[in-house]
Amino acid sequence: MSSSPTRYINKMKYLNQKEAQSIDEELFNEYKFSLDQLMELAGFSCASAIANAYPKTASSMKILICCGPGNNGGDGLVCARHLKLFGYKPTIFYPKRTDKRIFVDLVTQCEKMNIPFLDCLPTESKLIDFNFNIIVDAIFGFSFSGQLRAPFGDILEKLKLAKIPIASIDVPSGWNVEHGNPDGLQPEFLISLTAPKLCARYFKGKFHYLGGRFVPDTLAEKYELNLPEYQGIDPFVQLKHESNDKTIN
Repeated sequence: MSSSPTRYINKMKYLNQKEAQSIDEELFNEYKFSLDQLMELAGFSCASAIANAYPKTASSMKILICCGPGNNGGDGLVCARHLKLFGYKPTIFYPKRTDKRIFVDLVTQCEKMNIPFLDCLPTESKLIDFNFNIIVDAIFGFSFSGQLRAPFGDILEKLKLAKIPIASIDVPSGWNVEHGNPDGLQPEFLISLTAPKLCARYFKGKFHYLGGRFVPDTLAEKYELNLPEYQGIDPFVQLKHESNDKTIN
């Protein structure tokens, strides 16, 4: 596990949905990042932070990575590939695929690395607990709004009943990006990408990381993100509140 110190985050800005979308748009349009670039950087930081929080103590550390149909799911596919390279044993559940080239290519990369794909989740949550050590939730990100559509309502209900740790990418799936969801998934691990979203105020898990070490200083200054310093060459930083009061101005 990295010896990187935790960073206090009371002065860091928490983003609402509109701000998160605006930053992404500027990264694409003004700073000329491509989607696959950002997805690769985000997915690598997610895999690195997961490895930091859950060091591989046995050769059979099995991770179930649940991917949604959008960019959050793409981050999960990249994360799976890097976890495999780190020596973990990822399995991907990707129930609603898209025919967009970038996602097709990510699937091909995982298949070529002999990462298995599940056609469906085990019938009972206890079977997930039996077969895996960790669940990575890469189903929905900050663009999610409205009601859950099939099959994701049933999927999230099954994941909620699992006893093994859940690691959520950017936003716990099913949460309102600004107000959270007390009845939704309650992950043990959360990695916020670019900057924490407002819903991260309600995260009560054990590990909170910031990942995606790609935000240009000028963009961070424009949005007054007040990001913490990353340690060394780590693509993540672990975050910690100064007190139990999670109210951020």
